[in-house]
Amino acid sequence: MDKLTALSLSIGVLAGLATFLAVGPLSGIFFIWAATIAWATYFFLGATKEALINTIVCSIFGVVMAWVTAVLLTEISPEATLGFPFMAALTVTVAVVVMCLAANIPQLATIPASVLGYSSTFAYLLQTPEKLTQDVLLGVSLSNPLLVISISIVVGTYFGQFSAQLAAKWTKA
Repeated sequence: MDKLTALSLSIGVLAGLATFLAVGPLSGIFFIWAATIAWATYFFLGATKEALINTIVCSIFGVVMAWVTAVLLTEISPEATLGFPFMAALTVTVAVVVMCLAANIPQLATIPASVLGYSSTFAYLLQTPEKLTQDVLLGVSLSNPLLVISISIVVGTYFGQFSAQLAAKWTKA
């Protein structure tokens, strides 16, 4: 079959499997939205071995930076002199500058993947009740975004690789 059809079918079949896992046996520890962001990032970066490594390493670096930011946010008093909104904005500003400057390290140079990991972490923390707390952030559990978002990123990136490999097998020369 032609390349687009093969890729469409492979992505569709694996998206169905990923959905089954996310709403079934891995519900609560595998988030389909975080996985598909990583899956798309893998393809955006070229669907190569280097893309696989950069997606996983830089996205998880973004998760770590978001986690550090979140821990710092939980330390800001609601009665902060400059106000919580200003202090939160300042904290995020510094963290994002550091995350982007880390691109001077070749292994962390794929800033878009880092930003997607960062954003995925805050999507989880801000949209899931009771997650942006020190108990969750500092706890060793599958509620901690360091674990659940990183798991979803790794699994999603490999789903991207598997869909590319499956499409290649189904494509006529």
